[in-house]
Amino acid sequence: MKYLLLKHYRGGPAPAVEFPPMDQWTPGEVDAHVRFMRDFAARLEESGEFVDTQGLSPEGTFVRSGGAGRPPVTDGPFAETKDLIAGWYVIDVDSWDRAVELAAELSAAPGPGGEPIHEWLEVRPFYGGSAPRGEDA
Repeated sequence: MKYLLLKHYRGGPAPAVEFPPMDQWTPGEVDAHVRFMRDFAARLEESGEFVDTQGLSPEGTFVRSGGAGRPPVTDGPFAETKDLIAGWYVIDVDSWDRAVELAAELSAAPGPGGEPIHEWLEVRPFYGGSAPRGEDA
């Protein structure tokens, strides 16, 4: 079953630990964070659970059709994904529990001072997959 582990800049539940935006971290702190993310992906590759990971640039815009023969419409009065979504991992695992276990591990990536950031990650099954419903899902 494939799942998306979605990393957010903002928009999730209140963080467990407050930390400054990454552009205010020291170069060493950023390097340690990125190294953790790469090592995490490498472990998933070794276990056969890795599908893809990408970080997103903050540049981007919403686009929709303006209708036949009309230019596309861009942006709008709403939060943009470039402000919300930082990146993702796509994993292929045997169960919802394994997806949640990996998300929790990824949540502990180091931040300022090398401390785990305990960020919220959104775990979403790909369409056609299944996940338990309820308060803990």
